[in-house]
Amino acid sequence: MLIASTLLTAGACTSTKPAAGQRGYTEAGKASYYSNKLHGRKMANGETYNRRKLTAAHRTLPFGTKVKVTNLQTKKSVKVSITDRGPFVKGRVIDLSEAAAKRLDYISAGIVPVEVKVVKPAPVR
Repeated sequence: MLIASTLLTAGACTSTKPAAGQRGYTEAGKASYYSNKLHGRKMANGETYNRRKLTAAHRTLPFGTKVKVTNLQTKKSVKVSITDRGPFVKGRVIDLSEAAAKRLDYISAGIVPVEVKVVKPAPVR
């Protein structure tokens, strides 16, 4: 009986989804990208926004979290670091830098469906 109970408990642990910010955490929604007029302004983490760097804004993921963003239409992916807060538009899950949006090939579209997956949690401070 003890062995069966242990096996059931172990099986239950493997089926849980990773918590937000942990490696493997995934969410889907729409991505937009930063306007060029924000280039040079401070982000929520205190750094200056550079449209040529691979960065992104997310509402809740900790600063420094590395995520892989996949354009669900083209299957192109890019890895970015979370450096800012946003987007604050319903249905959007991430705002990308111009460089990241170019890698995902959606500059002309402006908004695309994406999957966001944590590949490296933020460093512990």
